Amino acid sequence: MGAVDPASFAVPGPFTALTGATAVAVAELAEDPVVLCRVAQGLLVDPDDPSGDSLAPDRLAERNVRSAQDLLERVLHRDPTPLDQPRRPEQRVAGTCRHFAVLTTALLRAHGVPARARCGFASYFVPERWVDHWITERWCDAERRWVRVDPEAIDLGLVPDPFDLAPTHFQSGSEAWLAVRTGRTDARAYGVAGTDNWGPGEIRGNALRDLAALQRIEVLPWDEWDPMAASYAGTAGAAFDAEIDALALATAAGDDALLAEFAHRYPVPSAILA
Repeated sequence: MGAVDPASFAVPGPFTALTGATAVAVAELAEDPVVLCRVAQGLLVDPDDPSGDSLAPDRLAERNVRSAQDLLERVLHRDPTPLDQPRRPEQRVAGTCRHFAVLTTALLRAHGVPARARCGFASYFVPERWVDHWITERWCDAERRWVRVDPEAIDLGLVPDPFDLAPTHFQSGSEAWLAVRTGRTDARAYGVAGTDNWGPGEIRGNALRDLAALQRIEVLPWDEWDPMAASYAGTAGAAFDAEIDALALATAAGDDALLAEFAHRYPVPSAILA
C-alpha cells in the first residue's frame, strides 16, 4: 500500500494553479487557514441563494468556469481592491459549491497548506437527505488529520462548525457508497436537491468525481465520462458496482498507488482538462 503524502496536496493542480497578478494578490493575504476560507466565501455567490437574486441572467454561465485563476481574474476585473475586502454580490463570481471548494483549495495551496476538494454529499441542506455537495479538506499537521471545511456554509447556521465538519455532516462519494453497501443508509437518500436525480447512480458518479479531485483534478459537478452514463441509466451492471466497492475501500485506506490505478482506468477526458 502506498499511503497518501499530505504534502503532495500543497502542490496545485491544473485548476488550482495561480500565476501573475492573481498570485501576487493571493500572496498578500494572511496565511491563517480560517481567514483564507472566509476570503474564498466572500469572492463567490451562489445564484440560488437570496444574495444572488441581483445577478443578471447571463452571469449564470460563470458556473462553468473551471479554474481558480479564471475565477480570481474575474473578481479582480470587477473590483481590483485586495481580495480580503468586502464585495457586494454583483462584484463576486457566480458559482456552485464546487467553486467555493476549489477556490478555497487554491488559496490554501498557494500559502503552502496541503488542501484538496472533496466531492460527495452533505446532510444539512434537506432533512433526512444527503445532498450533492463539495467541500474542502485541509491538512492539520498538529492533529495529523484532514480537517473538513465548508467555506460556503460559514456563518449561515447550517452546521455547528463549518470549519471542522463531522462525519454525520459530510460523506465523500466513496464514503456514501460504503455506507449504502453496508446497510447503514439508503441509496435513495442521496442525490441532487431540486431534481429527480437520486439513488445509486449519483453516488457512483460522485465517487468518480472525488477520485479525480484526489488526483488534483476538480471537475465540474455535471461533468460526465465513461462509464457514468451507463451508471446513471442503471445499466453499468454488477461488475461496475464491484469496481466502486474497490475504489471506495482504496479511498478509505488512503492507498495512493491504488487510487492512481483507478484514475488510470477511469481518466478524466482531455476535453475537460483543456
